Amino acid sequence: MFELWIALKDIPAEGREFHFTDQSLWTGPMREFGLPARPGKDFEARMFITPQDEGFLVAGSFSGSVIVPCDRCAEEFEIPLAGDFESFEEPRDKDDDSLDECRIRRGKGILDLDAAGYLWEQFMLALPVSPLCAEDCKGLCPKCGVNRNQESCSCVQDKGDPRLAVLRNLKLS
Repeated sequence: MFELWIALKDIPAEGREFHFTDQSLWTGPMREFGLPARPGKDFEARMFITPQDEGFLVAGSFSGSVIVPCDRCAEEFEIPLAGDFESFEEPRDKDDDSLDECRIRRGKGILDLDAAGYLWEQFMLALPVSPLCAEDCKGLCPKCGVNRNQESCSCVQDKGDPRLAVLRNLKLS
């Protein structure tokens, strides 16, 4: 994964902005983790780092899109992804193993910002768990496999247990 090293002396007290357009920040982990997605519109991210008394404030945003399969009908569609983020990161000593998950570390005047890992985390948080091409997607027929959004099938749908038919019209308020 991509790493960005920034000298602490280069970050002024008012902070510094970083702009990321390298698509490998997203396409690399997509391949590495076997995510069933491919890039759509190019991703772009901005990250602003501001030194604070006890650490660093990291704020930013990202946007782009991916092409993923619908969870109901398996047709591919493009889904826009965007997000804003803000977090406070405390510096850690290079010898301290207790803070392995810390995104920003200070050691010998260097700030190690794992930009790829940080942005990938934001990407995964923005990605829907069950992406749907449309809210009213009808999905695939469980018997014949036809995409019910494109054509209807002649399969007989199971109506369920007739003894429970009175509960089908039950409305809870």
